[in-house]
Amino acid sequence: MRKILTQEEIDALFIAAKETPKARSAARKNVKLCDLRKLGTLNAEQVRVVTTLHESFARRLGNSLGAYLRVGFEMNLVSVEQILFSEFLGRIPELTYLATMRILPIDARATMQADLSLVFPIVDLVLGGSGDDPIEPRELTEIEEQIFETVARLLTRDLQSTWAPVLEIEIAFDQRQQQTHVQGLMLPTEKVLSLTFEIRLPDAHGTLNLSFPAVVANALMRKLSVRRSHQERIPSREARQQLQNRLLESRFLLDLSLPLSPLSIREVATLEPGKVLVLPKRVQEPIHLNIAGKPMFQAYPIRHASNRAARVERRMTLRSTARQEGV
Repeated sequence: MRKILTQEEIDALFIAAKETPKARSAARKNVKLCDLRKLGTLNAEQVRVVTTLHESFARRLGNSLGAYLRVGFEMNLVSVEQILFSEFLGRIPELTYLATMRILPIDARATMQADLSLVFPIVDLVLGGSGDDPIEPRELTEIEEQIFETVARLLTRDLQSTWAPVLEIEIAFDQRQQQTHVQGLMLPTEKVLSLTFEIRLPDAHGTLNLSFPAVVANALMRKLSVRRSHQERIPSREARQQLQNRLLESRFLLDLSLPLSPLSIREVATLEPGKVLVLPKRVQEPIHLNIAGKPMFQAYPIRHASNRAARVERRMTLRSTARQEGV
């Protein structure tokens, strides 16, 4: 016979269900807001290693352009950020120098932006001027673009040299761009690695901004992380013992030889079979016992049964070894 529940029994079942541990834990859940735009941002350690790398780039480029322009050229890294591409574009002035760099084999494009307060004095210096003539902000002429392009190519060369120990890629100057064309390079919501440099000339100063797409920034960060983990790895006692044992079992070439003796060209030219060459070394004095081509001991040549041998007299000092090698 089927049992029909009363309204009171039904209410009691609902109350019991609400009091179960699962229901109580669900009621205690703490929901927090999540800003997806902040995911994947650089942490403090990543900012530090990127800063160290590009401070080296700033010094390298400062020396290169200082020698090229024959003036004092100071370049300093100001900031390292990971921002949206739309934010990077929003910081670009209306009148500026904007160009792209092609990165291979990733086949991506990075962006370079330089203030006109730097571009015009640099162009003037390349043409042999003093670089201190005031110039009203205006668009660059075609000739001025071509002149400054040589400086941009120096920048890409030094940037590639700085990245080479970490990431083996080719960085080449692409072309001058208009802001409308640059906007189509990446999605506005794509995160880019933005580097800001301050440049000072004797009579001018301004900023240089570089932005790298996420595919390039991620590849660089992975390589930097791997490189740092290798640098910080400390070999264990077993690893050091194993390395020592392998070194102790290694074989090196050993030979006896007379010390270096200078001869004149005349003496060498008059050498012929049967002629006796007098060397500045007596028979009673020890000669060099070389290990892997380096004189390490002084020894006497002897015979042991039917074998040739050497009787070690003393170990040579580092100073005497360097003197014999002509250092």
